[in-house]
Amino acid sequence: MNVDVRYFAAAREATRLAHETLPMAAGATVAELAEALLARHPDLAGALPHLRFALDEDFVGLDAPLTDGATVALIPPVGGG
Repeated sequence: MNVDVRYFAAAREATRLAHETLPMAAGATVAELAEALLARHPDLAGALPHLRFALDEDFVGLDAPLTDGATVALIPPVGGG
């Protein structure tokens, strides 16, 4: 299956990409995607622990299953006052 990954802020800087499509095994989870992203983009190592994952526009945990054609966004922490 294919998953579209969208990068923002520090993740975009680390990967030098706005988005890419990655092939993943059927039944893969967000955690497995994170591992694949680190293998593909080692510079993500510093940012990844601080990012949240949004699967098709909903924040999810690392155990969330991926589906073919899903969009996963790597969202940085948001500060404000």
